[in-house]
Amino acid sequence: MRKSYSGEFKAKVVLEILKEEKTISQIASEYGIHPNQLLKWKKEAIRSLAEVLEDGRRK
Repeated sequence: MRKSYSGEFKAKVVLEILKEEKTISQIASEYGIHPNQLLKWKKEAIRSLAEVLEDGRRK
């Protein structure tokens, strides 16, 4: 069975990755998640960051 993680949990882990206080491998081991999955979440977060910060007044 495939595990499902909440957006809140993913955000918490991605913020920890972005702090760069631990390696991806350390964080993956700590949470029991494959490092490739963490890298995927990080890429998704960075890709969607511009959309989240978009100035709504321009539309």
